[in-house]
Amino acid sequence: MTQSISKKLDVSYFSDATRAVVGEVDRVSAGVHSPAWIRAGELLLKAQAVFTIGTGRSGLALQMAAMRFMHLGLPTHVVGETTAPAIGPRDVLVAASGSGSTTRVVRAAQTARDQGADVVALTTAADSALAKAATEVLIIPAADKQDFDGNTSVQYAGSLFEQSVLVTTDALFHTLWKTSGTQARELWRLHANLE
Repeated sequence: MTQSISKKLDVSYFSDATRAVVGEVDRVSAGVHSPAWIRAGELLLKAQAVFTIGTGRSGLALQMAAMRFMHLGLPTHVVGETTAPAIGPRDVLVAASGSGSTTRVVRAAQTARDQGADVVALTTAADSALAKAATEVLIIPAADKQDFDGNTSVQYAGSLFEQSVLVTTDALFHTLWKTSGTQARELWRLHANLE
């Protein structure tokens, strides 16, 4: 398969693909409800600690978000890492699941709420179990993972949702950082130095 693909590649495909991906992410980002996004930021600012959870590529996007939240000086943990402590009152769990039904993510959200923590959910499904367990829901109007007809996105599987999780959380970080008045070199002191 790799050989048959490489024979058909053309430089114009890269430009077309880039425009398609960037255009879709831009459209979806514009569709995120601004008041919910602001309330999610306020929850993060009040948090004693921030936890993130997602599976697959959504989880990877939230690991990137966790690093940025840490750079803001927020005690941040990725669920499942051996050093992640118990969640409790005044903490926030940021949870991502396109379908809103990923068992591990929904279970974590329900546990977080049972422990008195707030939950910020990122999902495509407003009526999902994850959305129902959340304190604040950011609806990402992206394609379902099994949108094989390309009705919502020309991209494969949940790519648009996963990209949008990264862009949404990076934009949230950027806004929190810029409104804090903290200089970039102050954030840099928290940057990893063990590599």
